Amino acid sequence: MLVSEFDYDLPPELIAQHPAPSRTASRLLHLDAATGALRDLAFTDLPGLVDARDVVVLNDTRVVKARLAGRKRSGGKIELFVERTLGAREALALIKASHAPATGSEVLVDDIAITIERREGELYRVRFSQDIDGVLERLGAVPLPPYIRHAPAADDVERYQTIYAAAPGAVAAPTAGLHFDQETLDKIHRRGATIAKLTLHVGFGTFQPLRTDVVEEHRMHKERFSIPEATHKALIGKRVLAVGTTSLRALESTTESETNLFIYPGFQFRVVNRLLTNFHLPKSTLLMLVSAFAGTENIRKAYRHAVEKRYRFFSYGDAMLIER
Repeated sequence: MLVSEFDYDLPPELIAQHPAPSRTASRLLHLDAATGALRDLAFTDLPGLVDARDVVVLNDTRVVKARLAGRKRSGGKIELFVERTLGAREALALIKASHAPATGSEVLVDDIAITIERREGELYRVRFSQDIDGVLERLGAVPLPPYIRHAPAADDVERYQTIYAAAPGAVAAPTAGLHFDQETLDKIHRRGATIAKLTLHVGFGTFQPLRTDVVEEHRMHKERFSIPEATHKALIGKRVLAVGTTSLRALESTTESETNLFIYPGFQFRVVNRLLTNFHLPKSTLLMLVSAFAGTENIRKAYRHAVEKRYRFFSYGDAMLIER
């Protein structure tokens, strides 16, 4: 299967650069994968599409201010993107610089010294001179995706975070959850649906392009996740609506703490019946996932429709509800 099969034409102006005026002000494209039927709805219609048969699963990961601007001792600029913390002062990080930093060298972020301990694949193991959590909160920037062209602003700190975010550790938001406000969650609850939570910390690989022409040759990055026992129990006998591809990947994983599950057409779904998601980048693993869930032709048709109807795309864009 070729990566080029998952390409589509997207006018650049449809890439949402800022969130909608309010969280629920997005549109909702409803796709019935059994028939291919499409309906143009508003996100505020979502509560009317669930009832006591459903469990709605949210990812409660919290985005950390993972991007740090610094300099080498020699004066050259450097950027660290903290992918995950390994301890109070140790982390794995992506590093962007004109020249790769040498093992044992130090870089400076304001008054913080960061030692480059060693290379680990695409990442570096680094040690901070102060506790990482405090450094990120004080000096870090919201890690907006590369297709959002403005520097992080005050409203990004709030809006690039779900209202139910609780467990710090993600370097990208589970964006399907950005559409929810408390009133919507309350309406879903009043409809009789169960709301359950899990945690999957979205990693740097969500921004990484595929580096192969053949889908099956791609290897996914690992992401940490946990599913509470209460959530496992809530799934029994219910239709499962996963809010976001991150929730879906956790629910469909057979491991218990880390997953590198790569879902593409041909995957056999065992748990999830319905998926709420945003619109995804051409030739991305997430577009492959939704193609596996709904059928490739259904997704091609839905994305052509979304472009024609001027839906907003990607992290700050509109939503899509897919029924298997």
